[in-house]
Amino acid sequence: MIGCLIIHGYTGGPYEVEPLANYLRDSTDWHIEVPTLPGHGTELNLKDASYKRWIQAAEEELQKLIDQFDTIYVIGFSMGGMIASYLAAKYDIAKLVLLATSGKYLSLKQISLDVAAVVGDGIRGTLKENELFNHYKRKMGVVPLKAHFEFMKLIRFTRKYLDKVNSPVLIAQGQLDGMVPYKTAYYLDKEIHSEKKEVVFFERSKHLICLGTDKDTLNNMVYDFLMESSA
Repeated sequence: MIGCLIIHGYTGGPYEVEPLANYLRDSTDWHIEVPTLPGHGTELNLKDASYKRWIQAAEEELQKLIDQFDTIYVIGFSMGGMIASYLAAKYDIAKLVLLATSGKYLSLKQISLDVAAVVGDGIRGTLKENELFNHYKRKMGVVPLKAHFEFMKLIRFTRKYLDKVNSPVLIAQGQLDGMVPYKTAYYLDKEIHSEKKEVVFFERSKHLICLGTDKDTLNNMVYDFLMESSA
């Protein structure tokens, strides 16, 4: 039996990876677990944020799966990708999938383009149609500075474990990602020393890669990658 843990991103929740999780549930008989990290979800409460608690919560879910299933896959989106990498370095993970994983870089250029698009839509009166604005407006003013520092601590902590990952890994990255620019995928490819690695770029995808234009292609690609070892 196969258990699959999917870890969402910083200030996000299971909804960020829902299309992929549902696709895998519909296409397989695997047990798919998508926990909500402490303080995250549709109602954010990050005033007591702790990167150690975020990692611990994901690790506890993984340990439950290890107790129940013979084969374990771990998928991580954004910050969840760094947590997933850390877990793959510590445990016997059959396959690892990293989606828009926040390994190192920030793209000021793409962030500027995205902000310009939001401002432009505001001027034109079409702000409600701007996907980026609609996603992030609920987070404005509710994410304390401490949480951002905890996020940075998590990246620094988990980055040290990348070269200890041996699991086959699929690295997927959107080329229009304003939070984690595409060159981060090259960084992950360099730092992770797994014998089997695949790096895939999606030309039309921004940061929310599981919800974007290429989501159907992504779903199929992740499924195919994971099925290779489950036959």
